[in-house]
Amino acid sequence: MTDPLDKPRPLRAARLWPADVVRLGGTGLRTRPLRVFLSALGIAIGVAAMVAVVGISGSGQAEVDRRLDALGTNLLRVAPGESLAGEKAKLPYEAVAMVRRIPPVEQVTATGAVSASVYRNERIAIGRTNSLTVLASDTDLLPAVGGKVNRGRWLDSATDKYPAVVLGATAAQRLDVYTPGTRLWIGGRWFSLIGVLDPVPLAPELDSAALVGWQAAKSYLRFDGHPSTVYVRAEDSQVAAVRAVLPATAYPEKPGEVRISRPSDALAAREATESALTGLLLGLGGVALLVGGVGVGNTMVISVLERRPEIGLRRALGATRGQIRTQFVTESLLLSLIGGLGGTVLGTVITAGYALSRDWPTVVPAWASFAGIGSTLLIGMIAGLYPAVRASRLAPTEALAGT
Repeated sequence: MTDPLDKPRPLRAARLWPADVVRLGGTGLRTRPLRVFLSALGIAIGVAAMVAVVGISGSGQAEVDRRLDALGTNLLRVAPGESLAGEKAKLPYEAVAMVRRIPPVEQVTATGAVSASVYRNERIAIGRTNSLTVLASDTDLLPAVGGKVNRGRWLDSATDKYPAVVLGATAAQRLDVYTPGTRLWIGGRWFSLIGVLDPVPLAPELDSAALVGWQAAKSYLRFDGHPSTVYVRAEDSQVAAVRAVLPATAYPEKPGEVRISRPSDALAAREATESALTGLLLGLGGVALLVGGVGVGNTMVISVLERRPEIGLRRALGATRGQIRTQFVTESLLLSLIGGLGGTVLGTVITAGYALSRDWPTVVPAWASFAGIGSTLLIGMIAGLYPAVRASRLAPTEALAGT
């Protein structure tokens, strides 16, 4: 009688632990370093493009936020609109004084358009104004708009009544005049340059202007005294409320002829435009990433064709189809991970270099790094799936016959 215990037991494939799978996948990469490098480079370029686009955009937005925090977002601008007849309206003489009575208002100042042109000297042909304007200015204009003097000094009580002028940054560049003490021909008489401003982000109209004192403009340039722009600083929590009452306060008789704007809104719109451009560049980065994924798939297909003898030998020694699939998918994932990590580092370095060159804070969102690596792993898994399935379907005899 035969003992049932003497029956041969079916053979079972040896179990591969995760460490064994990683070691097998790494062995396949180490044997072809140049091909692995080129394939990983394709992935790295796509990830670097994605991370760099997000990082540079984030750094730019951080710089905008930093400037807005420094300049303040509580600045409102009051300007005349058009009358019912379609003519240019004028703010009343008392507009600044009336706006100053609003309780939440912290600062009020104004500029007035002057019908004069500024020239480097009296020999310049009339009409060649370089698109520069002349503005009468209150002495407290600069702190209200967050401006700074680059050279010289700003208008004060000592120069407000005399023919002195301060040039905006663009005006100084177009006139090629930067040295205080230089004389400029304005409205048919000489004015002395006393200062040059830095660019004013919240009031860019001042960059291309020649600014003279309010009283000097009346005395020497026939200025009518009507303010053309009133700048208002209000308490941060009351900006909306002040904005609502400004038209009726600045021009009680005709509030419909008053326009109110918030310069920081323009900066926010520019930031939104940059975000749209970022989306476009991210799309290009995604295309580069897809191209890298195709390279990974191509590498894995060629690897399967070259390693048919190895696959056949492993199958003959008892490796299952699932183990073969796992091995090649792991190789693809490792290849993609190398490219993803390299691209993340490269994109971060590019972002830091660009931000430092522009004196911006360096910001690389963590989600961008994780998204870059995660997307490469996903692409790597998809790209390696077909070669892995193809390798697992090779019969031992078919694979060994190709040696």
